[in-house]
Amino acid sequence: MTRRPYGLVCPISHACEFLEPRWTIQILTELWNGSTRFNDIRKGVGNVSSALLSRRLKEMEALGLVERVEDEATGTISYFRSEKSIRLEPAMNALAEWAQCNIEAEIALADVDVSTLMWAVRRKIDLAELPRRRAVIRFHFRDDPPPRCPHYWFVVEPGSDLPELCSLDPGRDVDLYVETGVVSLGAILEGRSSIEREKERGGLLLIGDPGLARSMDRWLRISVYAALGGIVQLP
Repeated sequence: MTRRPYGLVCPISHACEFLEPRWTIQILTELWNGSTRFNDIRKGVGNVSSALLSRRLKEMEALGLVERVEDEATGTISYFRSEKSIRLEPAMNALAEWAQCNIEAEIALADVDVSTLMWAVRRKIDLAELPRRRAVIRFHFRDDPPPRCPHYWFVVEPGSDLPELCSLDPGRDVDLYVETGVVSLGAILEGRSSIEREKERGGLLLIGDPGLARSMDRWLRISVYAALGGIVQLP
């Protein structure tokens, strides 16, 4: 990573120089969230090319922020946070808490990538709160202008660890239709609004299985930072 140093005797500046290259903190956050494989990291981080992600992971490995582990039996590569990265958790938590309470909701939720948002939702679905049968939930984003891919399906099979996320119709009967917008759904996940509030203001419409609709606040988990006091709410 070639960049001009700040030239300051300041530990905060030194930390910024270390973590400043674009996507470094986002990659660490995705590793923190449990992703270890290259494609999962790419989907979780969002608008980063495969070439750039590959380069950044190599740079982070050289800096001791990431550990690259190859399974000799299968040849698969996994990435993990190093001890050096794990020690960043208090600082990362402090940044998240500051953002929740000091950045306006419209700014924080502007320009959210829909596919990345849905990849995050996939992690937030609590399968234990869903029926013990196949369940299909379709999300339709009705933003203006519409996103490149406005429809997503979650297919939950009994015994699965995570729901299957589809951007093309899987050809299954839909149990619950979720009509929403990127800002509304993002606000719910981040604790800047709620399911009931978005239903009242027209940001969320649920059609279909009454049980699935009533229990959405149980099967859709929200951010760990949503319980903070003083979060700037969506107007």
